[in-house]
Amino acid sequence: MITNFIFDIDGTLIDTSEMYMPAMIMALADFGYHYSPEEETKYQKELFGITGHDSLVQLGIPEDQLSEILTRWNEYTNQRKAYMRSLPGIAEALDQLAQRPQTQLAVATSKKAPEYADFTQRFAFAKYFKVVIKEEDTRKHKPDPEPLLAAMQGLAGNPENTIYVGDTINDLKAAHAAGMKFAGALYGSSQPEKIQSADFLLHQPADLLTIK
Repeated sequence: MITNFIFDIDGTLIDTSEMYMPAMIMALADFGYHYSPEEETKYQKELFGITGHDSLVQLGIPEDQLSEILTRWNEYTNQRKAYMRSLPGIAEALDQLAQRPQTQLAVATSKKAPEYADFTQRFAFAKYFKVVIKEEDTRKHKPDPEPLLAAMQGLAGNPENTIYVGDTINDLKAAHAAGMKFAGALYGSSQPEKIQSADFLLHQPADLLTIK
């Protein structure tokens, strides 16, 4: 029986694509990296949900420019906080899930500590997460299973009673590498076709309540 639910945040609990990804394009442009509209759309979809550092590395940005571009990206992101919103139905689903006997909720996210602090201030349902694993808390990041395993350990869980809920292929890969089942948040995914092999397909947040 599944009693431990570990969640990704962006694209799973909240919609932040319009906060982060245009900010990335803007920051890159400041440093002379310009892309066609087709490339912008492609990169914003493919890189959403992983760390900023890993996103820039995948784009081939030189190591000596990473820090400056990440700082500029963060500045533009902070200017776009108004675009951050809860995905419809997620608050209600978490309210009900948290009331289940013996059920524990946790987070394993690519967000840094200040970003997670913003999240907790904005969304009351953050109070339900007993364990929180942020980018700084592990050496490796998704699709490596290390963040998920750290969250599971914090819950004193095991792969048989734990599930990871996420919206990207890296979330799916991390969950299965950790030996746990994966629930694909189709309702928030920018690339739902890539997570069709999930153990559970969530068409709406209320589908979380069908997982036993």
